[in-house]
Amino acid sequence: MNLNVIEAGSGAPLVIMHGLLGSARNWGGIATKLGESHHVMAVDMPNHGASPWSETMDYPFMARQLADFIKAKCGGKATVVGHSMGGKAAMMLALTYPQMVEKLVVVDIAPVSYTHTFAPYIKAMRAAPIATALRRGDVELAMHGVIDDPRVRAFLMQNLEGQPGSYRWRPNLAVLGAAMDDILAFPHVADGTCYDGPTLFLHGAQSDYVLPAHEDVIAALFPKAEMQVVDGAGHWVHADKPAEFTKAVAQFVNS
Repeated sequence: MNLNVIEAGSGAPLVIMHGLLGSARNWGGIATKLGESHHVMAVDMPNHGASPWSETMDYPFMARQLADFIKAKCGGKATVVGHSMGGKAAMMLALTYPQMVEKLVVVDIAPVSYTHTFAPYIKAMRAAPIATALRRGDVELAMHGVIDDPRVRAFLMQNLEGQPGSYRWRPNLAVLGAAMDDILAFPHVADGTCYDGPTLFLHGAQSDYVLPAHEDVIAALFPKAEMQVVDGAGHWVHADKPAEFTKAVAQFVNS
């Protein structure tokens, strides 16, 4: 699968993986800043952005696509940064292809199953009248009844492209909705499997995605993991506190 990529900077390769319903375009400013020391490649994950669509959307599949990307574009090894769904894909990559991961940064997610479903968002997006909408605001207004938070609506609207009469959603919403159980879960790995490279778990103080109850499983799978909290940030740490997020990641990857 030829994943779409947005690149910045030069140096050792650093690959960024976005979360569910995100895209490489969400990482522009951060990619530029991290590009001061690395060749940053923000990818569109399968079924997102300008990357190809697939009927499969589980973490072993995503890890294989990322391994192929790193082999083809990064000389076989890279530092990887993943947020939410992208963080789980990054963890799966590190656990199944550890020789390809120089360092690992996992943003506001743990290797556990969740109930934080995005299914209502996908349902609202699919129900929005994109075929008849005369302007983008009509599409956002149609989602207002389901999605109260204007920041979430703005985030989802970044996935809308085209002109009135020909609007389309960039993600493969049908497959993402059908694969929600796989996206919420984390695959079982064989006993004793771990990634023992340098690892940073970076999460928002106002988020409930990474909890003290997750620390044992994190330590078992990632024995060298460091935990760092970003004050004032929720689940979208990089959007809530971009300067603090970028500083923490840069310090870790450059250490």
